[in-house]
Amino acid sequence: MRHHSIVVALGASGRLNKNELHDQSSQLTELQLLDSKGRLDGGLGMILHELGDRHVVPSEIGVDLLLLAAGVTAADTRISRSSEAQDSWTREVDLYVPVSDPGLWSKQKLHVERMLRFLSGDRWRVYFRDRPAVAKILAKTPPELMKPDFDCVSLFSGGMDSFVGAIDLLASGKKPLFISHYWDISTSSQNICATRIGAVYGDLGPRHVRARLGFANGIVDGVDQETTTRARSFLFIALAALAASGLDDVGLIVPENGLIALNVPLDPLRLGAWSTRTTHPFYLARWQELLGELGIKATVANPYRFKTKGQMLKECANQKLVRDFAYETISCSSIAKARWRGRAPGHCGHCTPCLIRRAAMLEAFGGDQTTYTLADLRAQPLNARARQNEHIRSFQLMGARLHTEGDIEKLLVHKPGPLTDYSSAEQADYATVFRDGIKEVGRLLVGVVVRPG
Repeated sequence: MRHHSIVVALGASGRLNKNELHDQSSQLTELQLLDSKGRLDGGLGMILHELGDRHVVPSEIGVDLLLLAAGVTAADTRISRSSEAQDSWTREVDLYVPVSDPGLWSKQKLHVERMLRFLSGDRWRVYFRDRPAVAKILAKTPPELMKPDFDCVSLFSGGMDSFVGAIDLLASGKKPLFISHYWDISTSSQNICATRIGAVYGDLGPRHVRARLGFANGIVDGVDQETTTRARSFLFIALAALAASGLDDVGLIVPENGLIALNVPLDPLRLGAWSTRTTHPFYLARWQELLGELGIKATVANPYRFKTKGQMLKECANQKLVRDFAYETISCSSIAKARWRGRAPGHCGHCTPCLIRRAAMLEAFGGDQTTYTLADLRAQPLNARARQNEHIRSFQLMGARLHTEGDIEKLLVHKPGPLTDYSSAEQADYATVFRDGIKEVGRLLVGVVVRPG
């Protein structure tokens, strides 16, 4: 096990020596994010350029969020849990981030650390320091700046929920700025979804920013990459907040069905950070607090927090569009793994997101055009000991538990994280969407046999 320090640097004057670290025994990795001309390097500069092309100039506090998210992403994706954590899961990371207002950010230190611990399950310490003189202003305002014509910012992943979310926003007359992040296979789905929506509501190009921010394998010396990416949504929401900081009091939309947002562990062993929390209500509430303290006027909202995926499809504002093209979206948690096995990337059909997707398509449309590796769940009995079938069996067991243990969903929804930010009525609605979501998947699994092999 090794303790790691990730130092975000902006030019030569922004570097740190090992003896300047809070833990001098820590392995130091420097992320140099400023090029020789004093511009943000690589993907970060491109993000600001893309926003500028749409007349959006973020605040320097918004740029600070981007720098913080870059450091989080580097640590989360390039520090292996298996080799670097004592328990093969919980990593220890110190993060050093240059910001425009260290006094303001230092007041948020504990809050940010709490968010990251909740999200990834790692032990984070975050240290904010002043940006060097060469990087005081990173979001340059052009001489002639037109007022941007956006009234909200929405995440757009290429998944089914964001596809529905985009349709609903545009159909309602809203003027959203869509924010996507791509790294690997997700880019094709984002392009396809944008094209399908654009054919009905007008070209999405002028209102779609696509960011590519990531780090090559090997930036942390002698350490393998990490594929769990538990902290990925910190980057996604930070990108949306970056854009929102250049607008005036807008909604920041995170479209996700309630079952996935809660992500209640179906198996008692899958507690804590072993279950993802990327859009959990507690986490989104912490984002709202952080943005408020930073002076970024944006309201974080998940309009589908009380909807199952099937309900989202059935209630989508443009039924023809969603019926015709929902199958082209991506849901699978391991969409690229097929490629490693010599097959074209595609949906496995048996992971939790795939099962929820299949159930939603059945619920809303009575069928599903998606191609799955496990095409027919009923073709033969499934081996309970095979890892790929564990999610199917877990859904079946949870369905049986909800049937026999009255109102237990009211307790289970609190397991992944606190819901104390919400009223008792909202907590009851979260319990209802969990029960409804499990029932929805249960209808998909009628007649599916899982037994010891």
